[in-house]
Amino acid sequence: MSDQKVDHQSNADELYEESGQWTLNTGDETIHAKRMPGKFRSLKWLTMSVWLVFFFGPYLRWGDRQAVLFDIPNRQFHIFELTILPQDVWMLSLVLLFFAILLAVVTSIAGRVFCGYFCFQTIWTDIFTWIEDKLEGNPAKRRKLDKEPFGLAKLKVKLPKHVAWLVISMLTGISFAAWFTDAFKLWHDYLTLSASTLAWAVLGAFTVGTYVLAGFMREQVCFWLCPYARIQGVMYDRETILPAYDFKRGEKRGRLIKGKQQEGHGDCVDCNQCVAVCPTGVDIRTGQHEGCITCALCIDACDSVMEKIGKPKGLIRYACLDELEGKPTKPFYKRARPLVYITIMILAASGIIYGLANMAGIELKVLHERQPLYIQQTDGSIMNKYYFKVLNKTNSDQTLSIRAVGIDGLELRGISASFNAVKGDVSSLSAFVHADRDVLTQERTDVIFQVLDSEGKVVAEYASMFFGPTK
Repeated sequence: MSDQKVDHQSNADELYEESGQWTLNTGDETIHAKRMPGKFRSLKWLTMSVWLVFFFGPYLRWGDRQAVLFDIPNRQFHIFELTILPQDVWMLSLVLLFFAILLAVVTSIAGRVFCGYFCFQTIWTDIFTWIEDKLEGNPAKRRKLDKEPFGLAKLKVKLPKHVAWLVISMLTGISFAAWFTDAFKLWHDYLTLSASTLAWAVLGAFTVGTYVLAGFMREQVCFWLCPYARIQGVMYDRETILPAYDFKRGEKRGRLIKGKQQEGHGDCVDCNQCVAVCPTGVDIRTGQHEGCITCALCIDACDSVMEKIGKPKGLIRYACLDELEGKPTKPFYKRARPLVYITIMILAASGIIYGLANMAGIELKVLHERQPLYIQQTDGSIMNKYYFKVLNKTNSDQTLSIRAVGIDGLELRGISASFNAVKGDVSSLSAFVHADRDVLTQERTDVIFQVLDSEGKVVAEYASMFFGPTK
């Protein structure tokens, strides 16, 4: 038992000695966060790996083209077999609405999960500081290096880090541009210095932006530039679970003396490790902060300390304010705000699914000539004129034809038997439709125009009206 107390005291002494090196984030110096292992750090690495899709996704091929290509000049979005044209922009609006509400519902339930685990700024900053940690040493060494006067020795240590940062920043810019043009052609254009002005501008903007924001501004982006940090308060309530300090259990804080807590003190030994690991430098023990991105790294740090000094874990844990105050809590599916958000998400998702299920490869629009509505021919037949817009949303040119059904003996004139519909383009056609007057029993008769592929299969149709004289 005495050996255990000695171990606990030794661990505590190490923590106290180290805690003197950490200060709160006041914005006047760079935050050098300590990196500690733990379940939330492992989760963070796992979620960060999602961004590998950003770097490698453009190189996935689908047939003779890029699998995912946002071709803005040609106004086409290609996602594997699916081609989305401007006519389908309503679905894009629903997708944006879905993810916006998803962000809101996650925040109302568990805080700024997006900021802590998925945000571009957070992830790239974490990668940059990991490189910094590997090349320049632990936080104490980095702070000491920052205070040293500039010279050759300091340059030799700093230069490899900045080179690595610039390489990642350039790859970020190229990867972004590759989603909007053929990735392999883009590399060829960059390497042969034949890229367009826009391509160079995108590369330059992303290189500089990533290098400055992730390498230098870091947490200050979260404090001063990110609008989400400002609106998060309206998404929280007393039942939102967040990384929180159990003040009832932790206070009054006191350091270990001779391997045990002082009389009347709580479990917090004031080691400041929760502040040391925080990427934004906030102290979770003083309550919720605007700078807290709910990455939960402070939980890993505190649990590690509690384990070292023989105390139960969970002094800092995911909890809501009501739980910390001993009040009854409700699961998220019984709370009004998340339910409203989830309902909107379901409606948006339903619209997206409906749109995808009913998205045809060929679309037909028909406009009837208004002046005149019909013409009576010398042979007694009735003629109507129509304008056709045939949109080919497939990935290849199509040989198509148009026919009219619904009235016996309908005949299309002024249009060829078949026509070529270019992929991703609209074919404009016009035709005269003739019908015998004897078969027309009313002033307006339903008629259906059908588009047929080269095999005679109906691929699109449009319901219209055929006009004739009053009987």
